Parts: sequence; structure tokens; C-alpha cells
Amino acid sequence: MVSTVEHAGSRPEAAWGAVLSMALCVAMLIASEFMPVSLLTPMAEGLGATEGQTGQAISVSGLFAVAASLLITTAAGRLNRKWVLVALTFFMLLSLVLVAVAPSFTVLMIGRAVLGICIGGFWALATAVIMRLVPAQDVPKALALMYAGQAIAAAFAAPIGSYLGGIFGWRDVFWALTPIVAINLVWHMIALPSLPAQQRQDVRALLDLLKRQYFRRGLMACMLSWGSAFSMFTYLRPFLEQVTGVDVATLSVLLLLLGCAGFIGTWAAGRFIKGDAAPFLKLPALVMGGATVGLLLLGHSVIATGFLMVIWGAMNTMFSVIWMTWMSQNADDAPEAAGSLMVAAIQASILLGAVVGGLLLDGISIRAPFIGSVVLAVFAVALIGNGRTLLNPQET
Repeated sequence: MVSTVEHAGSRPEAAWGAVLSMALCVAMLIASEFMPVSLLTPMAEGLGATEGQTGQAISVSGLFAVAASLLITTAAGRLNRKWVLVALTFFMLLSLVLVAVAPSFTVLMIGRAVLGICIGGFWALATAVIMRLVPAQDVPKALALMYAGQAIAAAFAAPIGSYLGGIFGWRDVFWALTPIVAINLVWHMIALPSLPAQQRQDVRALLDLLKRQYFRRGLMACMLSWGSAFSMFTYLRPFLEQVTGVDVATLSVLLLLLGCAGFIGTWAAGRFIKGDAAPFLKLPALVMGGATVGLLLLGHSVIATGFLMVIWGAMNTMFSVIWMTWMSQNADDAPEAAGSLMVAAIQASILLGAVVGGLLLDGISIRAPFIGSVVLAVFAVALIGNGRTLLNPQET
């Protein structure tokens, strides 16, 4: 089903310009995928839907991302991975246009489905491509640089989106992203080297990975961790409005704090995540789950909420680097197959987190998705333990 790529260290020189191009793509993907979080209330009002229903705009992109992540390497076949990434970036551009002009909730969902194809395809290939762009010893550094795009998007997309949405309307926020994505499309064409697929495999590549007990355990722990994060994060704005009692200006400041904290996480990931990934695997669920408990207890205080959001935001950007480093170290013999499974697991957990969180929000209260988030975090930490059971025995 999947096509393998060159060995991680086969390129004689690191293509850092291409890594930066992918970092910008990450920033735009994160901004596009989670912009509804900062615009949830006005989008719901504009489309005549509840906040819980509009939150499914994230879950539908997750649904299509799951399918795309599993099918992308089959659909791409022997196509050059450079041009696959270019095509996926075009899908992101198309999605933004569809969402911006959406006359109804149905068209919004179509636009988000198109974005899901880009998300699933890009993330399924991203780590495998990074492993070809830089020598093996530079992979954690390159991953941290790529995920710096996540920090940038987290720092500026949500607060700017919330602020501009209050002034110009939520549709104009999505229009504002389109020229940046168009520039990124051109940058891909220039910076990415030729990345031909070299050896064709079948579905057994996925099944072989799933037969590995440590990898199955890692996928489950990964899903619990991400599900915990996004059952809370998807409904952060309603919580801040209803529990903390903030206005749009204060909301934007809090989201900016959360996002800027991501730069701390990116710096820490590049500096400290080296060698064995096991000691870091439980940190996202432990720290972000703890911050969520803090919000449930102290969410009425703006100052306490801001402090807890800084903690959550810093760990959020380390999150992806930790787990993708684990993948690159423990499934380096099948990076595209591992990437497909990892992205499918992550997007499935985001989808379920958003769906279940929305049901809890509409059916019980705004605090209910946060309580559910904490429960998932506890399960994740318990499953991970010291992380040793998630490592490839042949590598230890």
C-alpha cells in the first residue's frame, strides 16, 4: 500500500530551505484546521447552527484526514513526493476559498472535508520527507524546525483570527489566509528537491507495523493523549466566554499568550529531545491534563487562566515533536507506513475528541468536555508508564 523512500541519511547535505517551506505549510495547516476554535461563536451565529454543531467543522476535517492518511501513498503510487505535497497544498487553498464563501453549513463541511484530505496526506508524508531532507542525526532538529510552524500558527492565528473576526467578520479571516498559502505553493515548487518514490509495497507494510506490540501500544497512547488535548481545546473559546467571562479583546490576549508559549515549547523540543524518546512520552498528557484540571478549578480567574494556558501552549508544541521523534526512532524501516498510521490515529482522536466534546457541551455543560479531557489524560499516562514498553526491542 505504501511506497518507501530513501534512507533517512541518504542526502549528503541538509535541505533546510525545503524544511522551512514545510514549516510554513505546517503553520497554514494548523491555522486552517483550528481557526474555527477562535471563531466558533460567530461562525455558529452566521450559519444558524449551535456551537457544538459548528465544532464538528473540526471533526469532519479529521474524518477525511484519517481516510487520506491511510490512502495517500496508494493514491500517489510512484508519483514524485514533491509534486504530491504541491497538490496537497493546492487542496488547502481550495478549502479556504470554499469556507470563506460558504452560504450554508453544508458547503462549510465540504470545504473542511477538502482540508482534511490535505491534512491527512501532508502529515502522513511529512516525517518520511523530513528524514530524506536532512541527515539522520539532524532529524529531531528538523522536526522541531518544521513544528515551529505550529508554534507560529498557535501564537498568531487564533488571537488574530478572533480579533479580526470581531472587526471584519469570520469570512474575511479565511480569505486573509489564501495569499499566504498561494506563496507557500510556489515555495514548495522552488525549494523541495525531487523526491521520487523508490520501492512499492502493499498493505502488508501497515499490517506488519500493527503486529508489533510496542507500536500498537504507542498508537493507543498517542490517541488517548491527542483525544484528551482536543476534547478540551476545541471548546476553549466557549469556556473562556462562559466561565472566565472574557470579552473579545481579553480572549484574543489569552489566545496570544497560549500561542506565544508555543515558542518556548519549540525551543525546548529542539534542545532537550535527543536520543531516547521514552522519558518524554507521558509529558503531554501529564502536563496538559494537569493544566486542564487547573482550568476547571481556577477558570473563573483571568490571571490563573492565562498562566495555565501558557503551560498548555508550551507543551502543545512539544507534543508533536515528541511523538514524531518516537516514530522516527522506532519505525525507521517503514517511515511512510508509520506516518500513515500515526496520522490516522491522531486525526481519529481529534475527530472523536471534537465529537464527544460537542455532545458533552450541548448535552451537559461547558465544563463537561474538560472533565472528559482529564479522564483521557489519566488513561494515557497510565498506559505509557515509563515509556519503555513503547520502544522497539531491537533498538534498545
